[in-house]
Amino acid sequence: MLQKQITSTIKEVMPATVSIVITKHLEDLEKEMPRELYSFLPHNSSGPKVKIPKIFADNKGMVQVGGGSGFIVDRNGIILTNKHVVSDAAAEYSVITNDGGKFAAKILSRDPVNDVAILKIDAVGLPSVRLGDATTVKLGEIVIATGNALGIFKNTVSMGIISGLSRSITAKEDPKAPPQEMRGLIQTDAAINVGNSGGPLVSLEGKAIGINTAVVYGAQGISFAIPINAAERDLKDIQKYGRIRRPLLGIRYIMVDDSLKEKMNLSVNFGAMIIRETPHDPGVSPGSPAEKAGLQEKDIILEFNEKKLDCDHPIADFLEDMNVGDEARFLVFRGGRKFKTAVKLSERI
Repeated sequence: MLQKQITSTIKEVMPATVSIVITKHLEDLEKEMPRELYSFLPHNSSGPKVKIPKIFADNKGMVQVGGGSGFIVDRNGIILTNKHVVSDAAAEYSVITNDGGKFAAKILSRDPVNDVAILKIDAVGLPSVRLGDATTVKLGEIVIATGNALGIFKNTVSMGIISGLSRSITAKEDPKAPPQEMRGLIQTDAAINVGNSGGPLVSLEGKAIGINTAVVYGAQGISFAIPINAAERDLKDIQKYGRIRRPLLGIRYIMVDDSLKEKMNLSVNFGAMIIRETPHDPGVSPGSPAEKAGLQEKDIILEFNEKKLDCDHPIADFLEDMNVGDEARFLVFRGGRKFKTAVKLSERI
């Protein structure tokens, strides 16, 4: 019975799983080529400019430089994938469907907080994946990850269980990118690799509960997916506003704990301390809601809407549940005294 359920689910989901192909113009790629590769490629006779052999390009001068997976969530061509798969604004993207069709892809949005992106292709009547509810998943529940990387490793499937909930990791899109904290992730031992990163993580009922996003290199059976609820909110924003709307507070902060209290001789061991990241990046962004509310560097925000802030409950978690225009109420510690203030959240641009 279980075997039939698994094969039935794969049969339902796989037709809606797609490949996302990344291409760049040959000349643009030559300009970006790392210097350490210069010795392996021919050079222009008039100077040191690197020349990539044209055999790597198609008849339009485009070179395939990478890709990932995605999945169709609307029969009219709306596709979900990872933001890091389509992060290069200078690249062009196309989608290969499971039946071999190829379509130019338009990037509708890249979520500024989650590793989620929404694409659109010019097609109708497509197979699609039903969306589930990640808040109802339980430890030990069987899940399936599917992928279709670059049209080469078609029908990639892996299976496992939910092995953790609400996980937090720090990840990087590439070696040059700044680290990004990702919170609230689903942990699974279903293998996530180049064949299914960006594809759906589905329940046995065939409903997407997550977007496959990351693995821990050097560890066995530790993979992560973004809860589908974050992407569902993005989809609703796209339908209503034509873009993703996220609330902006406008501060940089570090969470206070016992170690930071001792190191900086603070009076409290919890809260979010406003602090600049570099000499050129102020702790409070000019013109932001935080500045308008009078927040300053070295302030420690103790409570967000009357709920205590600590390392397990940072500001980012509370903002995830807020909307543009909502009012956030803070209890702030400054110079030995506490006071309350309110901030009306604006839209993150």
